[in-house]
Amino acid sequence: MTQTADRSADYKAIGKSLQRPDAPAKVTGQARYAGDIPVPGKLLYARPVLSPYAHARIVNIDISQALAVPGVRAVYTGETLPLEGYNPGERTKSPLARQEVLWAGHPVALVLAESETAAADGAAEVEVDYEPLPVVIDPLAAMEPGAPLARLLTKQQAGEIAGGEAHAAVSGGEEEEQESRPLSENVCDKSHLRQGDIQAGWREAEVIVERRYQTSVVHQSYLEPQTITVMPSPGGTHYTVWASAQGLFTTRTEIAEALKLAEGQIHVESVPIGGAFGGKFTLLEPLIVAAARAARRPVRLALTRSEDLLAANPAPQAIITVRLGAKRDGTLVALQGEVIFDSGAYPGAAASLAGFILASTYRCPNIDIRCYEVLTNKVGVGAYRAPGAPQATFALESTVDELCSELGMDPLEFRLKNCLREGDPSLDRRRPRWPRIGLLECLEKVREHPLWAQRRELTTPPPELSGWKIGIGLAVGGWPGGTEPAAAACRLDRDGRLTVIVGTVDLTGTDSALTLIAAEGLGISPELVQIEHGNSDSVPHSGSTGGSKITYTMGPAVLAAVRDARQQILEVAAELLEAAVEDLEIERDRVVVRGVPDRSVSLQRIGQVTTAFGSRYQPIYGRGRSALSSSPMYAAHVARVAVDPETGEVRVLDYLAAQDVGFAINPAEIEGQIHGGVTQGIGWALFEGFVYDEQGQLLTATLMDYALPHSTDVPTITPLLVEVPSEHGPFGAKGVGEPPVVPVAAAIANAIKAALGVRLTRLPMTPERVLSALQQWQRAR
Repeated sequence: MTQTADRSADYKAIGKSLQRPDAPAKVTGQARYAGDIPVPGKLLYARPVLSPYAHARIVNIDISQALAVPGVRAVYTGETLPLEGYNPGERTKSPLARQEVLWAGHPVALVLAESETAAADGAAEVEVDYEPLPVVIDPLAAMEPGAPLARLLTKQQAGEIAGGEAHAAVSGGEEEEQESRPLSENVCDKSHLRQGDIQAGWREAEVIVERRYQTSVVHQSYLEPQTITVMPSPGGTHYTVWASAQGLFTTRTEIAEALKLAEGQIHVESVPIGGAFGGKFTLLEPLIVAAARAARRPVRLALTRSEDLLAANPAPQAIITVRLGAKRDGTLVALQGEVIFDSGAYPGAAASLAGFILASTYRCPNIDIRCYEVLTNKVGVGAYRAPGAPQATFALESTVDELCSELGMDPLEFRLKNCLREGDPSLDRRRPRWPRIGLLECLEKVREHPLWAQRRELTTPPPELSGWKIGIGLAVGGWPGGTEPAAAACRLDRDGRLTVIVGTVDLTGTDSALTLIAAEGLGISPELVQIEHGNSDSVPHSGSTGGSKITYTMGPAVLAAVRDARQQILEVAAELLEAAVEDLEIERDRVVVRGVPDRSVSLQRIGQVTTAFGSRYQPIYGRGRSALSSSPMYAAHVARVAVDPETGEVRVLDYLAAQDVGFAINPAEIEGQIHGGVTQGIGWALFEGFVYDEQGQLLTATLMDYALPHSTDVPTITPLLVEVPSEHGPFGAKGVGEPPVVPVAAAIANAIKAALGVRLTRLPMTPERVLSALQQWQRAR
């Protein structure tokens, strides 16, 4: 078995729960978000004008009536607010429609006014003449030769952009040179992942199971809608940006490229973000900077909730077919799949990443997976917490459950027999063998837990659910992990405290983990560590917050920086104490001579002598950098559900989530991530999904129609932290944010199958769909 983390080590800070530094300000309402920033000068409020058509030519835009509204100062269109880096294939570089609208909700104009009310009134007065065009909504129909084109421009004219692959550190599949069937121009990307000989696998297989699955478009449902505030400099050459975005440097780059400005002209400030989950990797920031440049005044855009649902970038719909073959003894020998992702109006849905994830749970010698991205007249899509993984895992783990049923094999034993282990072949061309992973250990933890071990005794419904059916389902899933180079710095201040300077955006409490890492690396109390963020001009480089990589990649940079500072501190202390550096150690807030605790000097004293006027000591300033390969992370989940056979209602009663975290730097924060991820997974499984009519109108454009789980829908969630150390992460830590959402829908679907005997193949598994599936099954018997 893989070596687990050594909990007997004498750690002073890491491994102990620490409250999030930003918690008091957020809980008390004192935190200031991008929409709360006061700016000097007369602020203009922006309001977009959204297309009511899913596909149409723009014949004319009349802004005269809008300009007549009191308080309206400007109205811009795609023609009158040009972006020098315009590219119709990228939303950030074509934020306003030109000539053609591609979905119902596509921004066609932007109104600037002295108040939010005036901006909304002005937007209502913009008159747009449209010539409706054929609409294509169903991705399967859109793939067929002769299907209406989702955009008049060809995919070559529109360009192609990266999607969720940037979220994870994997290398894509091979481009298929010759497709076996004709496809329409709506297919904007395709790849083919292969290993072994799939036909030989089918000849060897004694049991074969094949199913097709469908998931819905799902919004990230962050608390704070997309919000941007921009202030131009007096000369109009530089722009300060406060954005609800997941990365300072990526936002700066996107704006600079769209407007053909030097990156030094864009200053992105760090602000708290009210949730993102992958949906805020820059979207409308270039548009608002362009508007502020044209108006020569500060501009703020805060989307309404309906605008965010209509015009942001939700997770893509998926249609996935999985075919599995195994020997009678349960050995998996063949895995074939077709992954179709509805990319909406723009390329970049990351279907190949989902294909990679489909092949990244089990040992299988013969794999063949084709992946397609398809343009439709829906809103363009983006990342959502483990992009592609919830969809792929729902399909894979549901089919595995069906295969176990056909084999008459315990589903946990099948997974123990076939799960990936360190050293197994990988489809990632950059890393042909799997590194250290903890999937096996997660399964073994689940096997020991009463929710699984005593599952047969737990199928009796409680009295208040008399007549309901109880089922318990198992599913596993993982995330390959993201990486980006990172740098950090730290300084010792005059009061003896350590300030750590990073360029990350703290979405999930990563500051608490970095605080503990810094405290452990220096040997001081966490109370003496302060994390500072600053802006894109003043902080070291960091990648965006996403892909479960901030603690993993920034942690080593912080650790290197504090170790650099530690050496500097000890060298100064050695002179002050007249002792050798190797005889010194740091304890809480002092440097002491090892074995002689009375001989010491405080960090405050060292801070003073290294910053005093005329001092001969240099300031304490540590630097650290990192560039790592990824550490994949896995989880095993068990759901206990109750289903009403009369109505199809599903309630999740208990939930168990075992996750390999490498080393739990801040256990309480990790458990919080698991609670949040499972709750979002319940939303995927039972409630959430965009619904469109045949003309491409979004029927779930408000929270009255788009269903989210309520607090009463969240069961008792039991996290089990499994620690199989990473070879690269700080103190063995791995990322933790993505895996909690990945297996949830599959675990619930498998529990429903255990309760009713019917397989649900479409998300969300609403009462109507559950009841329909049950009735069809009963009629077929």
